Amino acid sequence: MALTLCCLSIFAEKTLTVTVTNPQKDTRTDVPIVISLASYGEVRSALVTVGGKEIPCQLDDLNQDESFDELCFLADLGKKETKEYSISLYETGEPRPYPARVYAEMVMANTKNKKLKKNQQNNYIESITARGDAAYTYNLQHHHGVDFESELNGIRIYFDARQTLDLYGKFNKQLELQETQFYTDKDQKAKGYGDDVLWVGQTFGLGAFRGWDGTKPTHVEPVRTRTQRIISYGPLRTIVELVDRGWKADATKAPVNMTIRYTQYAGHRDTDVDVFFNKDVSDYRFSTGIINVKGSEEFSDKKGLRACWGADFPTNDTINGKRETVGLAVLVPQQYIVSEEVANKDNYTYVLKINGTHMNYKVTYTSANETFGYHSAKEWFDYLKVWRREVEAPVIIKTDD
Repeated sequence: MALTLCCLSIFAEKTLTVTVTNPQKDTRTDVPIVISLASYGEVRSALVTVGGKEIPCQLDDLNQDESFDELCFLADLGKKETKEYSISLYETGEPRPYPARVYAEMVMANTKNKKLKKNQQNNYIESITARGDAAYTYNLQHHHGVDFESELNGIRIYFDARQTLDLYGKFNKQLELQETQFYTDKDQKAKGYGDDVLWVGQTFGLGAFRGWDGTKPTHVEPVRTRTQRIISYGPLRTIVELVDRGWKADATKAPVNMTIRYTQYAGHRDTDVDVFFNKDVSDYRFSTGIINVKGSEEFSDKKGLRACWGADFPTNDTINGKRETVGLAVLVPQQYIVSEEVANKDNYTYVLKINGTHMNYKVTYTSANETFGYHSAKEWFDYLKVWRREVEAPVIIKTDD
């Protein structure tokens, strides 16, 4: 390792020191640290060390122009601890390989190949675009849309006007979707693999972004085209995007182009959601929320955190054949909230207003199957209060270059 570091330093184009401070009295692990590369010229490879020891990092090309835009690494910090990270940026080479802690996949449906099991489809793609008048985009992809995971969670997003987030519940902390492809077989189940744990129907599922017609959420339709694409595969975070061009979000107004970006970090059960528009949408209204799982218990702090705990039969549970108990939550910054609607049989809903072209929020969930998670409404709701405190007390990052 010493020789490797020595050789790399000869070709270093830029070295910077990043100081990260945990403001909380709680230990924090896998805290995402993201550094913009806009000021550092061409970057083709990078090395991050702390205390002289190399740690995994990741370079991401967000706008797909073949130049890296951001560097990401994960920090582990004790109570009130400060650490210094040394970053070397190089204009040559390739990103260094590290063990994958996240996974993302898009697979075309391959029903004609009878030799393949339903969880062995292999027509891998990175992007797909359908015209708005396509008859049934839901069945174009295996598992019906892009999926992604960390060690703690697994999510698929339907490739249709719902754009709903559906959930995979795990028993153990591990990556599974490359093997199960969201449809676990008996042998995999015997090995402790998870499965589909949520029925979503026409609901929000876990925090889908929708329109609002003044009385209820509306699907993302009509559109001129809809796209799903994978921006980054890992190893520390995966980024997927949904792009809806020419969306008539309000029949009385001009169409808009929308990009929804989902970022999943390793070691996290929560997922970051960023919504971008091509123009100011202050005059439009939108919505998000979570499904009202049958018989669920609701929690709301009336400040943008809304959650539930309940059980239902997932329609695609291929092995368990039982009611699955889940805890769901969405955390929306208060500046976007117009109203918190009274729960109906389908959803717990927020009506949203975006002053400008961008908003962000977070979603998270747990499955009661988890050996590492939460197993009662009280445990889940107590965890969410801690989660909110962490979200609202980010680490302090200072760069000295």
